[in-house]
Amino acid sequence: MAHDAKHMTELNEEKRMTGAQALVRCLVHEGVDVVFAYPGGASLPMQQALSHERSIHTILPRHEQGGAFAAEGYGRVSGRVGVCMSTSGPGATNMVTPIADACMDSVPMVAITAQVGCSMIGTSAFQETDVFGMTAPLVKHSYMITRVEDIPRIVKEAFYLARTGRPGPVLIDVPKNVQEAEFEPDFDVAMDLPGYNPEIPLPVADLDKALPLIMAAQRPAIYAGGGVVIAGAADALREFAERTQIPVATTLMGIGAMPDSHPLALRMLGMHGSVCANNTVNEADLVLAIGVRFDDRVTGAVHGFCPHARIIHVDFDAVELGKNKRVDMEIRADALQALSHWNRRLEEQGIKPRPYALENRPAWFGMVETWRERYPLTYERRREEIVPQLVVEELYRQLKDADAIICTGVGQHQMFTAQFYKFEEPRRLSTSGGLGSMGYGLPAAMGAHLACPEKTVVNIDGDGSFLMNVQELATIYTEHMPIKCIILDNQHLGMVVQWEDVKYDSNRANTFLADPSREYDPTHKTEELLYPNFPVLCAGFGIKCERVTDPAALPAAIARMLEAGEAYVLDVMVPHDVHVLPLIPGGMTYRDVLLERIAGDGKGRPASDLGREIPSAL
Repeated sequence: MAHDAKHMTELNEEKRMTGAQALVRCLVHEGVDVVFAYPGGASLPMQQALSHERSIHTILPRHEQGGAFAAEGYGRVSGRVGVCMSTSGPGATNMVTPIADACMDSVPMVAITAQVGCSMIGTSAFQETDVFGMTAPLVKHSYMITRVEDIPRIVKEAFYLARTGRPGPVLIDVPKNVQEAEFEPDFDVAMDLPGYNPEIPLPVADLDKALPLIMAAQRPAIYAGGGVVIAGAADALREFAERTQIPVATTLMGIGAMPDSHPLALRMLGMHGSVCANNTVNEADLVLAIGVRFDDRVTGAVHGFCPHARIIHVDFDAVELGKNKRVDMEIRADALQALSHWNRRLEEQGIKPRPYALENRPAWFGMVETWRERYPLTYERRREEIVPQLVVEELYRQLKDADAIICTGVGQHQMFTAQFYKFEEPRRLSTSGGLGSMGYGLPAAMGAHLACPEKTVVNIDGDGSFLMNVQELATIYTEHMPIKCIILDNQHLGMVVQWEDVKYDSNRANTFLADPSREYDPTHKTEELLYPNFPVLCAGFGIKCERVTDPAALPAAIARMLEAGEAYVLDVMVPHDVHVLPLIPGGMTYRDVLLERIAGDGKGRPASDLGREIPSAL
C-alpha cells in the first residue's frame, strides 16, 4: 500500500506520462469514481494505469455487456456519466448493445474501447474491429484517437457531449500504440466543438403563446416522458399540474416525473398503460407533450393517437419535433426551463398550486374519475399459485417508505413492475425502454448500487432475462454488493408466450426454457422439473437464493431478502399463463384495448369477441 502511494506521488510529480496514464488522469478530472472495465491485450496499458489510481473504483464485470449495462444503470439513477472500458475486437462488440440502449433512452455514458495499433488498422489484425464505424449511428459522437496529444481534449469533449443537451453515449477508441506513447499532456486544453451548442435560448414568445391555449382547454392532459426526468423537471411538472389542474400521464421512461400517488397522476400510458391514462390523453381536447418522442409503444397506430386534440410538443431535441406525429405547436425548449417559465407566469396571474380541485373542469374530472374507478389496474388472484403482480405489490408494500431503486430486465416482469410498483420520485426505476434489452436488470443493479450505495437496490427480473447476464453474480459477490433480486420464474419467455397466445393459437415456438423433452409442471411442485435450479446455480456464485412456491410464504420470504445484509436472490415460481393487461395490440388504438386474457384466432390479430372496446367518453 505504501509502495502504491509512493508510486502515485511520483506519478503526480512527473510531467511526462503515457497516453494511458493521461487518459486515466482525465477521468479523475471529470469526477469519475467508478469504471466498469474488462481487460484484454489491447487495453492492458489503460488497465495498468487504472490499477494505480486509487480515486477510481475499477469494477471487473464478468462480461463486457454486463459492464456497459452497469455503466448505463449508474448513469440512469444518478444523472452522472457512466464509464465502461473494454479491449478491442469482441470486447468492443460486446458493448454495442448497451451503447445502443443508452442511445435510445438518452443515458449519459462514455464507452472506452482499446484498438489495435494504428499501423495495423485495416489489416484484419488479431481482434481488430471497426467499432468506430459500427457505433456511429448509436452514439452522440465517436472518437478514434490517433495522436496521443489529443487525449486530454477528446476526453473532455466526450464527457461534455455525453452529459449536456440530450444526454447519450460517446465512444472513445484508443489504439494500443497511442496508449503506450509518452508525452507532456496539457490538461487545461480547450474543447473544439464547432456547431455544438447545448445551451438553447428560452422561447419566451412561443411559451407565452401556448399558455393561454393550455388554460382555455376544457379537456386538457399532460403526456410526460423521459425528457422531464433528464431535465430534472419533476418538481416543476408537479407544480405546473397543480397550478393548472391538469392530469398527468407518463411514459415508461417518464415514470417518477409525477408521483404515482398524486391525485392528478394517471400513471403510465401506452400499450400496457392504464385505461384511465390512455383514455384521458386520447379523449383530451388539448395534449401538452413534454420530453416525449411519440414512441409507437405509447401511440399505437399514430393516426389514431389523440385524434381530436390540439397537441403542443415541448422537447429539447429539435429532431423529435414533428418526427413521428404532426402536432399543432412545436416548442424547442428544455423541460425545466419551459415549466419554470410557465409557473412564473401563473404565479404572476395569482394562480396558486392546489393538489386537486374537482370544481375546476368538473365534467372532465368526473369522466377521468369514472375511468379510474371503472378500469383500475387489477389482476386475478389465485389460491394455490403466486401470480407475478402479487409479488410486485408485496415488494412495494414492504419498501414504500424506503426510497429504494428498482431495476428490471425486459419482459412481462418489467410491465408488472411499471403497473404495480408506485414510484414517487424520478430516477428510482432503471429499465431498458426504447431498445428493450433483455439482460439489463442484473448488471444495471450493480451500477445503481455504486451510484447510490445508501439506497436499497432490487432487481425484478424474469428467468429468461436474468440468465442473459447471470455471470454478474460473480461480480456482485466479489465486490460485496448487497443487491437483492427477485426472479419471477415461470419457466418460459413470458412476454413472447403472451403474443403466442394472442396471435398464434398458443403454439409454442422455443419459448419454454426448461427441458422440452420433459413434461411441464404448471404447479411447480415437481422440483426436478424446474430448470435451471436457481438455488444451486446461485450457490455456485456464493449468493444466497431461496425458492418460493406458496403464496402464504411470500411476505416472509421478501422480508428475509430485504433484511439480509448481503446479496440475495428470491426465485419466485409464478404461472406462465398470466398476461400483462391492459393490452393495446401493436398497430391498433386505445379503443381496441384488451382487458381480459385472450387466445388468438390464428390470423395475426386478437380475437375480437374476447376483447372489450372502450367507448368514447364524450
